[in-house]
Amino acid sequence: MLSLNMLVRLGARTQLYAMTATLALLPGVSRAALPTIQAPSRGEGSSWLEMGKNYFYDLVMLAGMALCAYGLLLVARHGMTVYHEIHIGKKTWPDLFATGAVGIVLVCLTIFLVTKATGIM
Repeated sequence: MLSLNMLVRLGARTQLYAMTATLALLPGVSRAALPTIQAPSRGEGSSWLEMGKNYFYDLVMLAGMALCAYGLLLVARHGMTVYHEIHIGKKTWPDLFATGAVGIVLVCLTIFLVTKATGIM
């Protein structure tokens, strides 16, 4: 006859086997719906070196766009600072208009230069 102690050990062993089987099969199930890696914007190329160059090009494009976004945030922050200083009496409205005009020119110039730089690469 089976004792209680033997039944507990048998149950623990069965749980261990079930857990081992689950962990062995889990990686195959978890990778089932992952998408494939997207090719670079300029194509994969014929060698791993060309593919690396194309991925580097995409990385430089992303850095250029991040630079444009950062410049836009800086211009907006400076405009808000000037607007605040108008209300406390340190600046005047023409200062805000000048800041806006210079900011627009700087952001447009940055976008233009990044676009030209990506054409050179």
